[in-house]
Amino acid sequence: MNDGGKLILRLALGLLVLLHGIAKLKHGIDPIIGMVGATGLPGWVAYGVYVGEVLAPLLVILGWYARIGAAIIGVNMLFAFGLAHTDHLFELGASGGWALELQGMYLFTAVAVALLGPGHHGVNDR
Repeated sequence: MNDGGKLILRLALGLLVLLHGIAKLKHGIDPIIGMVGATGLPGWVAYGVYVGEVLAPLLVILGWYARIGAAIIGVNMLFAFGLAHTDHLFELGASGGWALELQGMYLFTAVAVALLGPGHHGVNDR
């Protein structure tokens, strides 16, 4: 029963974040390079988004070093908060929810998967 829940959590996180990565593969990451550069970091740091939104979600989906993949997604989300969403950290949306509820859900789901591990429905249990 617990392993089924871990599988659902892994698949939800991995698939939803992977869709963002696929969009970046299709359309490029120029806006992210600009955001990274504006903070004084070198532009190549932006390429880490491919690790956080393509490679890491695949690890999570497969359950192959899912804890590491989830931790990478968590770090990716912290970068997203810092680079793109700091102005909205304390805002509520039109429907009354947190303006960053989707990003928050990705972050906290990644933390949960990193702590729980993949369960027995993954390639390995690390």
